[in-house]
Amino acid sequence: MALDVTDTTIIPVAGDDPYDVLVGRGILANLADQLGPRVAKVLIIHPPTLGAKANALRDSLADRFEVLLAEVPDAEDAKRVEVAAFCWQIMGQTDFTRTDAVIGFGGGATTDLAGFVAATWLRGVRLVQVPTSVAGMVDAAVGGKTGINTSEGKNLVGSFYAPAAVVADLDVLDTLPRNEILAGFAEIVKCGFIGEPEILDIVEASVERVTDPTTDEFRRVVELSIGLKARVVGEDFKESGLREILNYGHTLGHAIEHAERYRWRHGAAVAVGMVFAAELGRLAGTLSDAVVDRHRSILTSLTLPIDYPLGRWSTLLATMQRDKKARAGMMRFIVLDDVGKPRVLAGPEEATLFSAYQEVGV
Repeated sequence: MALDVTDTTIIPVAGDDPYDVLVGRGILANLADQLGPRVAKVLIIHPPTLGAKANALRDSLADRFEVLLAEVPDAEDAKRVEVAAFCWQIMGQTDFTRTDAVIGFGGGATTDLAGFVAATWLRGVRLVQVPTSVAGMVDAAVGGKTGINTSEGKNLVGSFYAPAAVVADLDVLDTLPRNEILAGFAEIVKCGFIGEPEILDIVEASVERVTDPTTDEFRRVVELSIGLKARVVGEDFKESGLREILNYGHTLGHAIEHAERYRWRHGAAVAVGMVFAAELGRLAGTLSDAVVDRHRSILTSLTLPIDYPLGRWSTLLATMQRDKKARAGMMRFIVLDDVGKPRVLAGPEEATLFSAYQEVGV
């Protein structure tokens, strides 16, 4: 899966535009090496909460590049066309060329936005992702999915655009609030259920240790998750087949985020979505009661939600019907036949969906 170089783990992502994900501590010090020899200007896109760290990052690069900063709103508020236009304006006013580079410095929403901005400016400029959240490291920053939200749903506008590199410096997580770390673990647990069962064993052995960014257990599950995503997107970059498995729990999860106007953390919504998907798998007659119960047990141990108001079903269903994964008006869900055995369930009847939702509705 990976090659250890000193204390940096290098996880390659194959494809037409291959790149590496670097995982380690203190590796931001070498960020300039990932930007390339031809780059003159760099735009760092970051949220307000990382203002001081973005300034420090700018100072560390200033001897080699002209560095610009674009402060964007926190979380999903950043993923709007108006915010992308603000970034484009900065690039236009500073004569940003095709040989310059964008750095996405923040959580998953920031890296989604930065990727979209880089993909669309001059039809594509160099992009380096520097995720600063757990979910950003194991999911959003890896794989080349970029996008913004619309009033109709999440990530409906975007592109597939590979970064030149992803730099996952674990040091930036040491001061992250615990609730943010736990929310990010939904994506790690997802990887455990769809293809890396060792993750589930490590979480069950000690929630306290695995959620502590300073431990070997934490680094192990992060690297396992990145490794799984790297293998999947390396084989199916544009989600024409295998990559769909990474959406486990996300169809209902995105609908919940939309219903909550993105006030819920992504991981919290995906946690409910995974329990729903597990119940759907059980109704399909393939997933055992024990694996469904394991979903509930692990997510509860991480203090992630596993239910949602029953009365919101009609709103959630309408949003899921517009989900970007639908094909010819037919909804598609990722379900499990067992741990590590995901598959697509296409066109389930609405009655079946509602029966599964009743198991998470309160």
